[in-house]
Amino acid sequence: MLILNFAHPLTDEHLAQIEKLTGQKPERVVVINSQIDPQQPLAPQVSAMADAAGLTPEEWQTLPLLINPPALNFSAVALIAELHGRMGYFPPCIRMRPVVGPDGQRVVPPRFEVAEILNLQAIRDEARRSRA
Repeated sequence: MLILNFAHPLTDEHLAQIEKLTGQKPERVVVINSQIDPQQPLAPQVSAMADAAGLTPEEWQTLPLLINPPALNFSAVALIAELHGRMGYFPPCIRMRPVVGPDGQRVVPPRFEVAEILNLQAIRDEARRSRA
């Protein structure tokens, strides 16, 4: 499994959590800068982010990919649309969450953990059932 990381760095602990959730050991993590210029159109910047993964059209369609999307919401949604176009399906995504202590408060200093792997294609397929 190849992880395309458009967000904060993933630690060894994160990778172990991902392996536990997916049953697959991540073979490689490609770190991709997701900083954007808010004064410029977003779509070309997101396309450049996807290009930075360095994958061929065949690899986009055949490699087992897992996406850690950008934290910036509109970058994330535009990137998912871009990747769907390249892959032909919605990619699975990592959902991170803050670590909380026994008192229910976020730990200091802040840390994050892998909350779940979002199967976006399954979510989309299930939503299709509610169409009239």
